[in-house]
Formats: sequence, C-alpha cells, structure tokens
Amino acid sequence: MPLPPPTARRTRMHVRSVELCGYKRSDGCWDVEARLTDVKDHDYPLSSGLRQRGEPVHDMWVRVTIDRQMNVLDAVACTDAMPYVGYCDRITPDYTRLVGLNLFHGFRTAVKNLFRSTHGCSHLSELVMYLPTAALQTFASDVPDSDDSGHKPYQLDRCHALESHSDAVRRYYPRWYRGQKPG
Repeated sequence: MPLPPPTARRTRMHVRSVELCGYKRSDGCWDVEARLTDVKDHDYPLSSGLRQRGEPVHDMWVRVTIDRQMNVLDAVACTDAMPYVGYCDRITPDYTRLVGLNLFHGFRTAVKNLFRSTHGCSHLSELVMYLPTAALQTFASDVPDSDDSGHKPYQLDRCHALESHSDAVRRYYPRWYRGQKPG
C-alpha cells in the first residue's frame, strides 16, 4: 500500500537514491556494494560552483568483502561526485578501517566510533550502516528459507515479526516458537 496522498501541493526538490547489491564470489567470499546519489531537481548553487539540475551532488560507493561469518576482509570506498572536489574525497581511504569488523557483532557502534564527527564523511558513514542488512539479504539468497538443519534460522529474533514468541514464528517456524512472551 502506498503512502496516503499529501495534504498540500508540493514541489520535489531533492532525490537521494541508495542502491545495495550483494555478490557471491568464486573464492567463497561475498561482496556487498552500496551506492548513494543525491540529485537536485533544480540548478543548485554551491560555494564550490553551480550543480546543474540532475547532476549528482553526491555519488559515493562502498564495497566490503566478507566471509560466511560476516567478518569484513576487505573494504574500499570512492567518491565520484562531491561538493568539494579534492577535499571530500580525501577521507575515502580511511574506510579501509572497516576491515576486521563483523557486520553482526558491534558493527554499527564501531562505525560510529571510527568515523564520528570529522573523522569520516557523514554520507559514506550513513551508507556503511546499510551493509549488515544487505549482507543478510544476500546470504538469504543462498540459504533456503525452510532449511531445517537443526540450527536456528538466521532471520529469527532480528525483527519484531520474527521474534521467537511471535505468531509468525509459531506459524512458519514452529520448531523455534517459544510460546508467550514473558511479562
């Protein structure tokens, strides 16, 4: 169901697009790539120069290579469009500091600590925050949803709908249903 119609006339001013792609590699690892673009629907004057309507203000990329345990083995970032050429893009090499982190264990907190304030690019850091769920969805493409290997399915207890005490788990994963939520 789409959003309800707006209650007033409006003019679109800005479009931010985020695209995430997951890849299974031939070496047994996985790549997750994320891209963020910001585009204005009008000519946009910046102190660094005019951006023409439709020309990206930001076009930024991040790629991590991970193993099956979600450990970051390699990381790279690049900035193809930015407001301050030669300045904004100086920080991209710092995103190799993601190497050694685990996407599922303390990742977002570590990113906030590593790239807080002026230690990173706010746009790249925001983009990096999408990586754990994109990795999860990438792995989901390789593991049958109904896999009954004896291990708890990875998607359980990661959102409200699939909490161990939920009706959805009772219906679709009865083996892992834990009854009424305490309290």
